[in-house]
Amino acid sequence: MRRALRKDPKQEYLLYVPSRARRGSPLFVTVHGISRNVEEHATLFAPFAEKHGVVLVAPFFTRDRNPGYQWMGRDSSGRRADLTLDAIVDEVSVSSRADTSRLFLFGFSGGAQFAHRYTLAHPERVARTALGAPGWYTFPDRKRPYPYGLGPSKEPVSLAFEPERFLRVPITVFVGEDDTTDYHLRCNAVVNRQQGRNRLDRSRRWVAAMRRAAKQHHLAPLVTCERVPGIKHSFKQFMEQGDLGSRVFRALFGSKPRT
Repeated sequence: MRRALRKDPKQEYLLYVPSRARRGSPLFVTVHGISRNVEEHATLFAPFAEKHGVVLVAPFFTRDRNPGYQWMGRDSSGRRADLTLDAIVDEVSVSSRADTSRLFLFGFSGGAQFAHRYTLAHPERVARTALGAPGWYTFPDRKRPYPYGLGPSKEPVSLAFEPERFLRVPITVFVGEDDTTDYHLRCNAVVNRQQGRNRLDRSRRWVAAMRRAAKQHHLAPLVTCERVPGIKHSFKQFMEQGDLGSRVFRALFGSKPRT
């Protein structure tokens, strides 16, 4: 179902309610990349939502209204992508009766950038997170300005980060072993030196940094990475040839469908 947010009719999202949904069904949020393939996300994940009895939401962050949604920046009107998602979730909690107290969050590419930054900024709203091949990351480092780290920034967005809280959220990163090009990849001296030159290197370095941070805070490391052979930087290929749907739902909900 294509919906428009009541409080902001220009803000659209896609909603799928499984046939055996009930009050308190979990809410799965999938966030598109910069190609804005929101319908592809909803369509390819809908069978998994049906099988597991999970309500699915796919927000649509447009180029004109949400140009910096990947790092939750404000647009020209002052809208922030994380607060937009919160408004969508609040509306869905009424219309679908899903349990929206804690989200099961996924994003691919630019959407994975949004998903992990949302998790770092709002860990109390997230049960588990799965990331599909983010281009670059926010590291748990207060010496670096946001969005490269957790420190103060010139970006027009005010966020508070508490590692003791966000390090308690289980996060799984999925990346294809052939995802080694700079296609739609932020490349500059700062990010290349900090994170590496491709998505494989960047996923490895970020996961290692998050696991070190957990140990420094005397917490069990809950961030892991799965590298999938034969997969390039393509959401559709990852879903159809890399079994991404099953991998994501296994990471978020476990292997067995809900009864």
